[in-house]
Amino acid sequence: QVQLVESGGGLVQPGGSLRLSCAASGSIFTIYVMSWYRQAPGKQRELVAAITSGGIGNYADSVKGRFTISRDNAKNTVYLQMNSLKPEDTAVYYCNADIVGSGYYSASDYWGQGTQVTVSS
Repeated sequence: QVQLVESGGGLVQPGGSLRLSCAASGSIFTIYVMSWYRQAPGKQRELVAAITSGGIGNYADSVKGRFTISRDNAKNTVYLQMNSLKPEDTAVYYCNADIVGSGYYSASDYWGQGTQVTVSS
């Protein structure tokens, strides 16, 4: 059984920083793309940033220059460093990963449980 566990959310003032972490555990053969999504109240879930196994990242326009995605393949962990946070960044942030489980030949899509990020003074 594969699972993703996020941590690092919380309350921060505008202009502040937070670092989210998401660790994958279980019977894992390999992990392809790892991503962060977010969903604000009343809005659809949106892609924030994604990173390939080789470390190539891409970002939503709304977070470019402020957020940085990275990963540690040895730890099966993806991070999201969020700087210069704005109230509009307030949302539940979800980790997503394409994972090939041990004994399997194709990847499945996994989601974390979500972590709340609130940007407010």
